[in-house]
Amino acid sequence: MDVSCQCGAIKFRTPASKPQSLFHCHCSECKHQSASAFGTSAIFEAFPPLVPLSDELKEKLSCYTRPTKSGGSLDCYFCKTCGCRIFHQGRDQDGSLRPTVSIKGGCIEGMDWSEGTHIWTESAVVRIPAAAKKWAQSPEPEPNPAEASK
Repeated sequence: MDVSCQCGAIKFRTPASKPQSLFHCHCSECKHQSASAFGTSAIFEAFPPLVPLSDELKEKLSCYTRPTKSGGSLDCYFCKTCGCRIFHQGRDQDGSLRPTVSIKGGCIEGMDWSEGTHIWTESAVVRIPAAAKKWAQSPEPEPNPAEASK
């Protein structure tokens, strides 16, 4: 699927034709970064083709890094021109990159939004449908294969 920022300066294809999972996150971080009631993230494998970033993408992106609840950090990439958040990639406590990226749902053309899981619903400011898949906080992160082999 095609990914682009609001102004069109950032353009790339998703690493697969379908995300591994889709989350509608109601935490305060996602509400702030999306300037809305929740943020939507599509989870894809990072390696390759997205990570490592191409020189062209590096030139057009800025990165904000914040701590995560698990003690690691999250690299949050956005367009230098329009400020649109594009994707996130987590880092473990030792700084190693997680094997997935979280591409912001509103930037992906043609994505199927019907199977999303609502997370951090305890912070929701909108009604979550009763039949929706949901977590009060976030699901436990999957182990990083690089960490498991150490």
